[in-house]
Amino acid sequence: MHLATARTPVSLASRLTLSEVRHSYGTVDAVRGVSLEVEPGEIVCLLGHSGCGKTTLLRLVAGIERPTGGRIALDKLVVAGEGAFVPPEKRNIGLVFQDYALFPHLTNLQNVTFGLRTLSRVQAEDEARRALARVGLERHADEYPHALSGGEQQRVALARALVPRPGILLMDEPFSGLDRRLRDAVRTETLNVLREARATCIIVTHDPEEAMRLGDRIALMRAGRLAQVGTPEELYRAPSDLATARFFCEINEITGKVVDGRLATPFGSFAATGVGEGTAAVAAIRPQGVELRAPGSGRAGRIVAHRFLGELDLYEIAVEGLDEPLVSRRRATAGLSRGHDVGVHIDPAEVLVFAATEP
Repeated sequence: MHLATARTPVSLASRLTLSEVRHSYGTVDAVRGVSLEVEPGEIVCLLGHSGCGKTTLLRLVAGIERPTGGRIALDKLVVAGEGAFVPPEKRNIGLVFQDYALFPHLTNLQNVTFGLRTLSRVQAEDEARRALARVGLERHADEYPHALSGGEQQRVALARALVPRPGILLMDEPFSGLDRRLRDAVRTETLNVLREARATCIIVTHDPEEAMRLGDRIALMRAGRLAQVGTPEELYRAPSDLATARFFCEINEITGKVVDGRLATPFGSFAATGVGEGTAAVAAIRPQGVELRAPGSGRAGRIVAHRFLGELDLYEIAVEGLDEPLVSRRRATAGLSRGHDVGVHIDPAEVLVFAATEP
């Protein structure tokens, strides 16, 4: 997908500060004491399973919901909490929803100009046409949303959200309705537009790969709380607990007890940094760390399943001393298939050790 090169209007990015923000629906606590600071121009992805509170948190920032506790500030202005509440239309926030929320009875140009009430009609149309040009849709300005594909509608919604030059842009699962091929292309172009606009941006997603592609930082939520906040590499390489490791990657788990600061497994022992002596622990082994070599080396194993997945193949290997097969993702090895004996080796760089937790 090649988009036009018209420049996106630059926003005066705001700093967002959340301090012990809480929200309940009756007796259900949806957001439980979240504190987070988002720097001006930063893109942060709120990541988590359905029901973890990420969309509720986005609605609190937008002003669609009122927090039941804590404080939300844009730069130095408290917009919620401490007796204050600034309505959504006065927060200088842009919104892009999962369903795009375009007006079907308005043309694409009219949809984009909708929020430019303070400008003259000529000025508003000029700004809107430039915004549509930046997302590659200027030739569709006079058409209606139903004539566009899902990806094109998403780009109209993005143009509409950015054209008032908001201090913060909030996006709620904006790519979930697109097929995978189109989603990758639209995400890439959206990221380019966001970088050029330099608006502070929060993107809600349940997709770890999407969060790693888009976010300067990721805020992983679990049961209404922040489980871990950091760069994509920090969350992937140094997850704070076993649940976080599971979220970012399918893992093989081998349990045992920590002795002399190490966890013994059939593949040798691994350092158990931060896990108490004698504590039940889990060695979390990423599938790419399971190496298959010639029989007679490493630990004896037998391939019990093999699936061709394109760039990498998936192997399941029954290993002596383990109750469950190991999963390995490797480049296809000629002639290696179900029933073959192999020697299994583990790359220590792909092993993390955590205190055992409930599944």
